[in-house]
Amino acid sequence: MKVALITGSSRGIGAAAARELSDAGYAVCINYIEREDKAEALAARLRGEGRAVIAQQSDVSDAAAVEAMVRRVERELGYVTLLVNNAGIAEQRQFQDITPEFWQRIFAVNLGGCVNCIQAVLGHMLHEHAGCIVNVSSIWGSHGASCETAYSATKHAIIGLTRSLAAELAPSGIRVTCVAPGVIDTDMVKVLGQETLDMLAKDVIPMGRLGTPEEIARAIRFLAEEASYTTGQVLGCDGGFII
Repeated sequence: MKVALITGSSRGIGAAAARELSDAGYAVCINYIEREDKAEALAARLRGEGRAVIAQQSDVSDAAAVEAMVRRVERELGYVTLLVNNAGIAEQRQFQDITPEFWQRIFAVNLGGCVNCIQAVLGHMLHEHAGCIVNVSSIWGSHGASCETAYSATKHAIIGLTRSLAAELAPSGIRVTCVAPGVIDTDMVKVLGQETLDMLAKDVIPMGRLGTPEEIARAIRFLAEEASYTTGQVLGCDGGFII
């Protein structure tokens, strides 16, 4: 049984990934922290299509909560064969306005969440000498972003984690890759305002439009399913934003 745990998957990229991977034959765990309504609605829709799915509330920054989530997945769906680390938070702040509390929280979720989830599923993957981990970074993980220093730093760290862990785990048959989305039409980017989004599409993104969550979901599926000789790589999905 193929089993996927997708963190932060009640909406946006995560929800699209849950649908895409369910279509690919995975039993899916939809993880969320606040939007129970969205998570349960998605789970109900997939169950209605005959899919194996559960929804589980868990703050990925809490290692004990993550461990409990993974154990539930194992009991109800099976051992995790694909982990998609998608959960993340973002907020624009000038550097001098970043508080120690905010810095610690964004790192705890964006990077610490990856660490907690990987450690929770890795034991069985190592035992089986098989498994796949796809981390979700950002174009700001390879290209600095004004007023998003904290977010950018976490996404840079996720790329470093991906590359280093890929080298460590490849001899054990486990692949670790990364997707770096550009400006994707989700709730997270709506805070920029429509005028800014229109300007980015018209003047900055060579393809002339924002990306969709479904396009990123297909990239995640590609890395999980098709790119069997690929590890440690970062797949940019940004409409040419960074060339």
